Amino acid sequence: MKLAKLTAALIAVAASSVVFANGTAPAAPAAPAAATPATSDAWVAKMTDPTQNASAFKDPKTFVPWMNAMVDPATSIAMTNAMMNPATSLNMMTGMMSPAAYQNYMQFMDPAVSMKWMAAMMDPNFYTAAMAPFINPNLYMKWMMAPMDPRLLATGMQTLNPGMYANWMMAPMSPQAMNAMMAPMNPSMYTNWMGAVANPQTYGPMVGGMVNPATYSNAAQGFNPMTFMVAPMGMMAPAAAPAPAAAPAAK
Repeated sequence: MKLAKLTAALIAVAASSVVFANGTAPAAPAAPAAATPATSDAWVAKMTDPTQNASAFKDPKTFVPWMNAMVDPATSIAMTNAMMNPATSLNMMTGMMSPAAYQNYMQFMDPAVSMKWMAAMMDPNFYTAAMAPFINPNLYMKWMMAPMDPRLLATGMQTLNPGMYANWMMAPMSPQAMNAMMAPMNPSMYTNWMGAVANPQTYGPMVGGMVNPATYSNAAQGFNPMTFMVAPMGMMAPAAAPAPAAAPAAK
């Protein structure tokens, strides 16, 4: 068992040394795709996060489940509960100071977003999926039963809870609020913002490719000025004398 582990380790080291010797580093693992929220609370957490709340409008495939969640009364109840929690406001304020929020909104500059929506406008399946919640009787039944929903009753009783008002009064002195107020004094925040502005991935694949200097350097690698300088000289050079004909073989 130990011998097998040692052999696997030696193979991994040898492979990595060959890769670095060739001048290329091993590719980083791809970031996992953002999963669609499965609960109303998860949808509210995503919609109140400035670093990802615009994702529903970048892709029609994401917009459809977002709209299904928005017409559900459970999402409205969860949003009301979140707005009564001071931590939600602090999270939103902290998220707006994050460079990821800039990337979240600047990706709308990418023409690929518009092309996705143009394709969706010509796809009957998109209209069918978008209209499905409104022709589902279960949705209207949910709204009719919402006044008797225990979650809504608990939300209404929360306004009579003195602890909620105590949380709002103590929010400015919470560690989270202190960290948010001290963030503008941190020089690394501005360095991160400058890095996000200069990062081509901030603007999406198409616009990012246009502002990425590597795009033009790769395109210019095959351009050799000496080739265009030597080619005309080769055209003006005298043609080589034809090779003499081979002597006939003796009979």
